[in-house]
Amino acid sequence: MKELTEIKNIVSNPYAYIRKYKKQTGKKVVGYCCSYAPEEIIWAAGAMPVRLFSANENIHLADTHLQSYCCSLVRGILEEALADRLDFLDGVIFPHTCDSFQRLSDIWRLNIKGPFHLDVVLPVKLDTPSALQYLRDALEKFKNDLGGKLGREITNAMLADSIKTYNKIRRLIGKLYELRCENPQIISGADFHAVIKAAMIMDKNDFLEALSQIITQLEKDGAQKTKAKVKKLVLSGSVCSHPDIYNIIENAGGVVVWDDLCTGYRYFEGLMAENSRPLEAIAERYLNRVVCPAKHMQLKGRGENLVRLVKNSGAEGVVFLLLKFCDPHAFDFPYLKGMLEEASIPCMLLDVETELPSEGQLQTRFETFIQIL
Repeated sequence: MKELTEIKNIVSNPYAYIRKYKKQTGKKVVGYCCSYAPEEIIWAAGAMPVRLFSANENIHLADTHLQSYCCSLVRGILEEALADRLDFLDGVIFPHTCDSFQRLSDIWRLNIKGPFHLDVVLPVKLDTPSALQYLRDALEKFKNDLGGKLGREITNAMLADSIKTYNKIRRLIGKLYELRCENPQIISGADFHAVIKAAMIMDKNDFLEALSQIITQLEKDGAQKTKAKVKKLVLSGSVCSHPDIYNIIENAGGVVVWDDLCTGYRYFEGLMAENSRPLEAIAERYLNRVVCPAKHMQLKGRGENLVRLVKNSGAEGVVFLLLKFCDPHAFDFPYLKGMLEEASIPCMLLDVETELPSEGQLQTRFETFIQIL
């Protein structure tokens, strides 16, 4: 499939794609680090939002600024900046979520020269009467600040067009999840991971066109491929930077059919109203989406959502990917595990860093877990 091959090539070398894209289009490129970054406003401003990921190489420059017990995602992003591998950025956006990302913003402001730097101070408690108005005001400020940095006014018409584009992408991503959940054999986990990651890197219109073609082809393939009997799993955690995990799980006799990841369905979940005032529609979507553990909304909301995902997808177990030293997800795990146990859903915990444990060791762990399902 031509479109899938192109996407995999882009994901394998995203910086080359971004530099080429910037040269060809003349567009500004704005980096962000978290799924709470209001991408819709960046895209409406005529710039391309690009999610920043951790370095895959040995982290050493960042360790002069951050403690070794800071999570590898934050340390890795800072490593990329200090090593001048992010020189294509015209600006960077830091939504205030976890403590580590807030401190990354401070360190970046002091040490990384060149691109403009904007903070988006989001509400922490999302279920208070004032949260919507506060977030709407924060987005208004961000819109004005970003427009000032890019030298253009961001109108409601621009925002409305951006909302429609993102809604189309999110609907198609939802369709892709449903297709894979129904028949996991139609696309491998690693290829699925590449498509999801490409959504955070590529030009939105180009990605939308490619994704439409991929889904059309997968729908045709799904009618011809036999549904093999495998153990269905849900992947839960913050980020998944290791597509090999999908392959190892599949080699062990399982398959990931859904996820609760910051770099997965949690990033795409929820549509925006297209007939409302744009900033309010964006604010409502970010308030009502499945909450990140760095935010607060209802004591049992995340656990209830995870149980619902497992049941709706027909999964038989949950694999928790816990990024080492990620405090919000680490504190979250015991109560999520308890709610899964109440619902008689088995789970396993996998600590991950920039590098995975050996494939053989991982496969043995997954095989042992899958055997009890």
